[in-house]
Amino acid sequence: MSEVRDMNLADSGNRKIDWVRDHMPVLRSIDEDFKKSQPFKGLKVSLSIHMEAKTAYLATVFKDGGAEVYATGSNPLSTQDDVAAGLASRGVEVFAWHASTPEEYDHHLEMTLSCGPDLIIDDGGDLVNMMHTKLQHLIPGVIGGCEETTTGIQRLVAMDADGQLKFPMMLVNNAQCKFLFDNRYGTGQSVWNGINRTTNLIVAGKKVVVAGYGWCGKGVAMRAKGLGAGVIGTEIDPIKATEAIMDGFDVMPMAEAAKVGDFFVTVTGCRDVITTEHMMNMKDGAILCNAGHFDCEVDVAGLKAIAVKAVERRENIMGYYLENGRSVNILAEGRLVNLAAGDGHPAEIMDMSFSIQALCAQYMAAHRDEDMAKLQYVPREIDEEVARRKLRFLGVEIDTLTDVQAKYLKSWEV
Repeated sequence: MSEVRDMNLADSGNRKIDWVRDHMPVLRSIDEDFKKSQPFKGLKVSLSIHMEAKTAYLATVFKDGGAEVYATGSNPLSTQDDVAAGLASRGVEVFAWHASTPEEYDHHLEMTLSCGPDLIIDDGGDLVNMMHTKLQHLIPGVIGGCEETTTGIQRLVAMDADGQLKFPMMLVNNAQCKFLFDNRYGTGQSVWNGINRTTNLIVAGKKVVVAGYGWCGKGVAMRAKGLGAGVIGTEIDPIKATEAIMDGFDVMPMAEAAKVGDFFVTVTGCRDVITTEHMMNMKDGAILCNAGHFDCEVDVAGLKAIAVKAVERRENIMGYYLENGRSVNILAEGRLVNLAAGDGHPAEIMDMSFSIQALCAQYMAAHRDEDMAKLQYVPREIDEEVARRKLRFLGVEIDTLTDVQAKYLKSWEV
């Protein structure tokens, strides 16, 4: 039985789900295929991805493919209560509501897994973690699963290195049709959508500090530049730092960037990226937010401890006043700003990412009787299939190799 905030919100949620469905043609075409082939017939799928409209549509695709689907969110602040209700009205068991307490969040994860899933669709690794710690008795029934994010893959790699990962997981984030588009263009746009609608402040002429120059950081920096900001990157990787410089951005340690930044965006996947020591050196009124999966990149707890006063400045903005007379502003409690203070990535971007998810889950189900490695890389043919479908819906054609060209590329003779 679903646990959502208010089923009376279902109509609003269903309108949102229908809207994104209309703008996700690749996933929609896969949905039509699944309705015919029923690749998940007789299987249970447990899904933990940010509970908003695009995720809800993905859940219905699994259901249309024959699965019993159990869904929850992957962040306490990213769940949209109307979408949760709308998804529940479509026959998916949903356990999620906005602003859940840590205890409620864990309870919802556990309820999502209590069905004894065959397949797990994870975002950040919380389902896999709970399965391996609290619900180990359910592990023998798991065929495998898919992981959506960089952070989740880091956790899976660590588990595998320790010999603790007990079933195969597909590393969806490592697919080119995921990280090249979702991480770069999706994060770049959705982060600034969240910042701009929350602050209603101009970006042009400001200094934006982007912590981490991976694919997500590249997207955030690119959009900041497009909005007219001067961009400063901080990095621990000398290669990525060099790349940021070649892309036209300044690079410096966070201790130096803290003194000059107006906006700060963390996208590292690590903890303690912005500390209270950094905050004490920031300009009065500096704005800090996080676009990494967990809320440990900006030390909000430490800030609360040293602040002399905290005031809610606007919805999703807390102002903290420091003993030096300055203030810093934290967006969305230091959680994912693009989801906790926005609607997440654009539908057309998640069309590709969730198509990868759907096809990878189909692959896992089809190969359930094989002895697979615990860390599975997305097959090249799945990546290319999603790209081909995307191009078709964009109305774009590309060239193909002739037989002579194909032979030439495989030959060592000129």
